[in-house]
Amino acid sequence: MTYCRISKESILHYVENTYLKKDFPIIRVGDFIRLKILIQEGNKERIQLSEGVVLAKHDAGINTTITTRRVFQGVGIERVYLIHSPRIISFEILKSAKVRRAKLYYLRNRLGKAARLKQQIN
Repeated sequence: MTYCRISKESILHYVENTYLKKDFPIIRVGDFIRLKILIQEGNKERIQLSEGVVLAKHDAGINTTITTRRVFQGVGIERVYLIHSPRIISFEILKSAKVRRAKLYYLRNRLGKAARLKQQIN
């Protein structure tokens, strides 16, 4: 009698793959992106746009997150988004930058022209 051995990791991998979004572009650190997010207010739903530079990316399968930063009215706003969340409708990469680091946390301490990144021309 032969038994088929199925590990917990393979079951989790199968379940996670069914929920992964496959139609998104590849997002890298240093990209300036625009996100469309589904926001629920009471019993109404609306789409909200959010823009920012990708400071960090954490690759973890279905739990992949990106951290974006944008200075709005003199205040730096950072948000962490789950890429494969059903609340995120779409991504749009507006600009790409040439970066030499995996995390761009040093941009938190910079203002104005010092916070600019060198644009990458495709």
